[in-house]
Amino acid sequence: MKKNLIIVESPTKAKTITKFLGRGYKVMSSFGHVRDLPKNDLGVDTENDFAPKYVIPTKSRKVASELKKAVKDAEIVYFASDEDREGEAISWHLKEMLDIDPKRTKRITFHEITGTAIKKALENPRDIDNHLVDAQQARRVLDRLVGYKLSPFLWRKVARGLSAGRVQSVVVRLIVEREREIGEFKPQEYWSVEATLHHQDGTESFVAKLHQRDGKTLDKFALADEGAAQKVLNDLDGSAWTVKSVEKKTVKKKPLPPFTTSTLQQDANNRFGFSSKQTMVIAQQLYEGIELGDDGSTGLITYMRTDSVNLSDNFVGESRDWLAKNLGNEYLPNGPRRYENKSKGAQEAHEAIRPTGASLHPEIVSKYLDSHQAKLYDLIWRRAMASQMVDAEIDTVTVDAEATEQERPTYDFRATGSILVKKGYLEVYQSETKENLLPELNEGDGLQAEKIELKQHFTEPPPRYTEASLVKTLEENGIGRPSTYAPTISTVVDRGYVEKDGRKLKPTDLATLVNDLLVQHFPNVVDLQFTAKMEDDLDDVAAGRKDWVPVIRDFYLPFEENLKVKEKEVNKKDVAEESTDEKCEHCGKPMVIKMGRYGKFMACTGFPECRNTKAVDGADGDATAEAVPETDQKCEACGSPMIVKRGRFGPFLSCSGYPKCKTIKSIQKKVGVNCPQCGEGEIVEKKTRKGKTFYACSGYPKCDFALWSRPTGDTCPKCKQLMVMAKKDEAKCSGEGCGYVQNTSQSE
Repeated sequence: MKKNLIIVESPTKAKTITKFLGRGYKVMSSFGHVRDLPKNDLGVDTENDFAPKYVIPTKSRKVASELKKAVKDAEIVYFASDEDREGEAISWHLKEMLDIDPKRTKRITFHEITGTAIKKALENPRDIDNHLVDAQQARRVLDRLVGYKLSPFLWRKVARGLSAGRVQSVVVRLIVEREREIGEFKPQEYWSVEATLHHQDGTESFVAKLHQRDGKTLDKFALADEGAAQKVLNDLDGSAWTVKSVEKKTVKKKPLPPFTTSTLQQDANNRFGFSSKQTMVIAQQLYEGIELGDDGSTGLITYMRTDSVNLSDNFVGESRDWLAKNLGNEYLPNGPRRYENKSKGAQEAHEAIRPTGASLHPEIVSKYLDSHQAKLYDLIWRRAMASQMVDAEIDTVTVDAEATEQERPTYDFRATGSILVKKGYLEVYQSETKENLLPELNEGDGLQAEKIELKQHFTEPPPRYTEASLVKTLEENGIGRPSTYAPTISTVVDRGYVEKDGRKLKPTDLATLVNDLLVQHFPNVVDLQFTAKMEDDLDDVAAGRKDWVPVIRDFYLPFEENLKVKEKEVNKKDVAEESTDEKCEHCGKPMVIKMGRYGKFMACTGFPECRNTKAVDGADGDATAEAVPETDQKCEACGSPMIVKRGRFGPFLSCSGYPKCKTIKSIQKKVGVNCPQCGEGEIVEKKTRKGKTFYACSGYPKCDFALWSRPTGDTCPKCKQLMVMAKKDEAKCSGEGCGYVQNTSQSE
């Protein structure tokens, strides 16, 4: 008897689905896309309505063969890839590659992997949505045209190996422009006045800040210098202080909507430091299935690529039942809470990210999860449950204190206090709620001033983007969609355009140069509004309102014409070279600063006769003869002096006999800590192939001791393992499961 075949894109997903089906079904995985554009060719026929030329990649040939064989023995073939555009395209590619009679194929979708969802999907199959397929195909073709045409332009005008992308280059522009804002920022001085006061009959003090002078509210810069602040202090000398007014009110704080892709990435980055990519990898594991003991592989959350804040009626009912049973009816609003989708193109039929069952409390499943999975699941469960709870209530009190003295201005100082009086949803989903209690005061009460302080301040530049704030900016500007945030940010870091300084994103010199070139010569490619408009066009294609070919044509034809002009107009020397006053120590010709794939370097203008190069020393681009110094180390291969050169991941040692001798060695930066494992080596700073810093024993490979965080040199008082830096003023134990934390600012 023939079985029905269900094809999904992931083996984990296949395993989870299998347990819900009877013997009449077989589940197989396509391991992602089975067809794609070729790697070494444009793969788009620009003369024939941009027809894509799909191929089966080498890595997919074996699985393609297995699927073709399985299809022959199947009664019905169900394509069950994810419910977004990418998933729809995978189903379409499978159908095209397998060349099955359409009568034997069905498309099913579900946004959670549960028995109920799978059964419902099988009962309600549909045809493949060609509009969604067209939208994905349009994005793929568009991105290929931009990347395949613009990247070689950068190779010829800047340096080989560079890349450009339709969304990638906009992200780089945002980060570069933020860095310029920071560099051009001029701090502005301002002063504030704070009074520490207490009731004339009491001792409990509180702090109030200068708010008004003679009834007029003072803005931030009213006291522009110390002189203006000192005048206030002089005016207050001998003043009588009284309570002018006391205003009390209750403020309600509403719960946040359940997570979308964007808000999950933001919250996970802010709370745990997870990158967008890391968050999505963990979320996919939770979605596709986790082994829960006797229950087997179980999907714990709904589909993680979504811009919808909707929740199913079934889950809302489940969550209300759980809350009533475990917390009490006082935590439930009169009816279900509904949230409005604010994201452009949000699909109402989709759901927010939520647990597959309200009863799957984090404490129940955490023993089956690793630490990162547990953190993310706990966050998702709590956010979804809290979205169906009552408001939190905060009592606030605002006290205005008046300082008066004859023939002097009257000054009002304001203090604000708050206290949480009703936890509401905060019982489940904690957010920062600071309480500040004030003493009991009444209008007309006399006050005493304990001290009055003048404080100098300076305005601060806008902060560098974090992944969280960048994702928020992309979403607010309509750049990209839920499926593109994480891979785009990961790409600009991996390709050397952006560096991570802690959680902050900082552009490299290369990013600045490439961005400026694109802004000047290809403004549409890096324009936020133009890119957002293109996303809207792709949404229209997905909805069937537009055909995909005209969308591509309207972009490509002017882009191609401009590219032809710029190929002739832009000179590499004008873009990627800076003149210097330095002469080549080998031939005497002028040295210039060039831009390579890994940043700036100095090169002789006598190239190719003279191939002298050296690193650029200093962030300002000034070069010195010491930039590529000889060292006292000799090459192990030929005996020539080793010199310091700079590559993508920083300085390294290279043989001065290059190109005859190509010996290179890493430079080991010591951190001043002996290896606790072998006792012979020292801990040195190293980098992975992708540029991530770690700390390891200098005796490697004999000793394999390594840490991701910088050791402080101290040992844990609890378990004697090395302490490592965790935050600016905090160190933690490196011992697994110890958890000891030390405040370094207090220990110094």
